[in-house]
Amino acid sequence: QFKFESSGGGLVPPGGSLRLSCLVRGFPFGYDTVAWFRRPPGQAREGISCVSTNDGTASYVDSIKGRFTTSRDNDGDTVYLQMNSLKPEDTAEYYCAVGRKGCVMTGYSYSYWGQGLQVTVSS
Repeated sequence: QFKFESSGGGLVPPGGSLRLSCLVRGFPFGYDTVAWFRRPPGQAREGISCVSTNDGTASYVDSIKGRFTTSRDNDGDTVYLQMNSLKPEDTAEYYCAVGRKGCVMTGYSYSYWGQGLQVTVSS
């Protein structure tokens, strides 16, 4: 059964934490990479993390290394983006995306896009 749902986001003070979730179930064979992108206000969309739903191997861009963690549950159906030590510059609309071209951060490599999740970091 195909299911593709993203959830999470909200308002958090600087230094706080949030977790985003992306349910990815029933995709065609080979669509085994989930990435997280974000679009800060007035800026271009950027890829920040990706993970293989097969083995959980993840990659991150430098701006979030050590603060954000991408993981999947044991079934590989749900992918999480745990965001800690949030900064105002992390404010953005976040998206999960599903593709079959491996763990890359380029938007055109992904065929399925979830709804945007607003994350606002502000005191």
